[in-house]
Amino acid sequence: MTTRVTTGLAKLDNMLGGGLLPGTLTVAYGATGIGKTHLGLTFAHHGLAADGTRGIVLDMNGRGDSQQHDEYAARLFDWRLTPWTHTVTPMADPYPPAEQREAFYSNALHWVGRARDFQVPTPAGDREFDWNWKAVYNHALYTVRPFMYFHFAAGTRRVVVDGVEPMDSPADSIQVFMFDEVYRTVIHREAETLGMEICLPVWKHRPFIDAHRYDHTRITTLLLVTTEETRLEDLIARKVATGDVGATANTILVMGSERVGGRLARMLCAVKHRGSAMSDEIVEYRITERGIALG
Repeated sequence: MTTRVTTGLAKLDNMLGGGLLPGTLTVAYGATGIGKTHLGLTFAHHGLAADGTRGIVLDMNGRGDSQQHDEYAARLFDWRLTPWTHTVTPMADPYPPAEQREAFYSNALHWVGRARDFQVPTPAGDREFDWNWKAVYNHALYTVRPFMYFHFAAGTRRVVVDGVEPMDSPADSIQVFMFDEVYRTVIHREAETLGMEICLPVWKHRPFIDAHRYDHTRITTLLLVTTEETRLEDLIARKVATGDVGATANTILVMGSERVGGRLARMLCAVKHRGSAMSDEIVEYRITERGIALG
């Protein structure tokens, strides 16, 4: 069964042969202001109807400028996007307070730039992550891991990751490094294993872990990546660079602008979609007071 983006984006669902495939990674590329955050919040919010609970939003923007997630969520869906702050260090009480169960937003991974900026040379001539940075980063994971685990345990099956900045060499991006690690070791970690890593000592929390197992292969991730290219044609022709997460993604969407008569129109198309039928159609969309409208 496919995971529909939203009934309000039925055109996109049709373009993707019914929607996104559960358990897969979709990457949406587009310039700042093109509507990626609107798309991400729409996908996360529709989890309420599709899965019984909304998706979670991991904001990796680290420049200090708001991407207006909370404003958009409130205006479009009457959704108060509360930040998750609950941190679980080893052997600490793992369970989040009641109000955090409704906290679907986290910005704990706020580093941007080149991975080299967070590394130091080794005597062998290689580079490794600076231990001071690694300690701070690992502490941030004490927030991100329970943020995801407890929401997955409660039924969330959608993850939106926003704020990834353009990089000439994606393989050298600290954001790509962090996303890849979270995707492999948290989002698609077997539920029992992740629960045992967070809920220590295991013997004490075994009943909770066993009662809240979920199928990690059904969790669908939407990664929003900002590009320097703004025109749709340039995005379609964009080459996948070494280390670009789009190379391994199941689905790639591009969102760009094109001149139509005397105006600049926003256009969207799918350039990659494995597992079901895909349309090669290019569709125009608009950002309205009710979100994204296609066609």
